[in-house]
Amino acid sequence: MSDVAFSLTVEQESDYVFRIQFDDTAIPDLLTDEPEPLGSGSGPNPSRMLVAAVANCMSASLLFSLRKFKNTPGTLVTKATAHMGRSPEGRLRVERIDADIQLPEMAGSYAQLDRILGQFEQFCVVTESVRTGVAVNVRVVDPTGVVLHGE
Repeated sequence: MSDVAFSLTVEQESDYVFRIQFDDTAIPDLLTDEPEPLGSGSGPNPSRMLVAAVANCMSASLLFSLRKFKNTPGTLVTKATAHMGRSPEGRLRVERIDADIQLPEMAGSYAQLDRILGQFEQFCVVTESVRTGVAVNVRVVDPTGVVLHGE
């Protein structure tokens, strides 16, 4: 059972443009869009958001681990690449994400680097959730709340 919960609201603006509202926060809304030919590419699509979430979380986890051992690193830079493919049914999927994190200083500049590198990935909520699978429950309801799909 989770001890932390949050929600967000996704509302269609037009065609494939959706506004994401981060409920109960002061975070500005974010617009997403599908690339052409479905959308116009005016914002990131969900696949890019997934890759960004993995890369951001992994970078933050490494930074947390470096600082835990009293290191004061400069700016981390992470390049993440999504490798797309088709499921057996022919549906497009993110098959793999490669994340390359560049440290700002040489390895000898960091205390406990071997220990840090051996454990920092375990602190990444997003990556570890994706790796082990996340249960997703989906319902479709009509305007009166009648469940049309799901439980």
